[in-house]
Amino acid sequence: MSKAAAPVRLDKLLANLGYGSRREVQALVRAGRVVLDGVPVTTADERVALSPQLPQRLSIAGVPCDPPPGLVLAMHKPLGMTCSHKEPGPLVYDLLPPRWRLRDPPLSSIGRLDKDTSGLLLLTDDGDLLHKIISPKARISKRYRATLARPLRGDEGALFASGTLTLDGETKPLAPAKLEILSPQNAELTITEGRYHQVRRMFAATGNHVLSLHRDRIGALMLDPALDAGAMAILDANAVKLVFNDES
Repeated sequence: MSKAAAPVRLDKLLANLGYGSRREVQALVRAGRVVLDGVPVTTADERVALSPQLPQRLSIAGVPCDPPPGLVLAMHKPLGMTCSHKEPGPLVYDLLPPRWRLRDPPLSSIGRLDKDTSGLLLLTDDGDLLHKIISPKARISKRYRATLARPLRGDEGALFASGTLTLDGETKPLAPAKLEILSPQNAELTITEGRYHQVRRMFAATGNHVLSLHRDRIGALMLDPALDAGAMAILDANAVKLVFNDES
């Protein structure tokens, strides 16, 4: 959680975590199914201090409660899914556990990966953290691995690093970016901006085409290689701090 929060009513907390309406939460309490610090809760208006340790203290029907607000997830976004609620087709939000889709405030992606890009995607219900990460002033680095349709020319690295490349239809040059060539048609590109389809358009500006694109790092936070496509993991405060470390 990004900052200390005032204690909240238990029925409001559990309703906002998706456990049902306040009336339904009150019924759970009356049935003795809500236990705090090993003792059944007797009144739904009891106030509970929010902390990352809450799931160790509070259980519902014998199962630890879901994480409180301030949740940050690292998802291995699969291909074919979008990060917008407004687009048709499969959404990354469909991968969330059903109750997590009912949370209030809702979980939102921190920035986006397009439908044809896989890799590290962060989600949170912490609006302040979300805006801090996506703010252009933050200049957080993001690394992508690209497979290209044609061999690299050899001058792309210097062009991308120059800070003079202007994308088609724009007037403001891109910030310097770092290119590392892995093979004639494979490269890693680290950028600090998030313009529309930026990586694909950068290679298009050199006469090339991106066949596949995968993001494996945000700041100093790497995508866990053990995280399969479609899987996600809860990040602790130390992992979140890595996002703001620059390893570009």
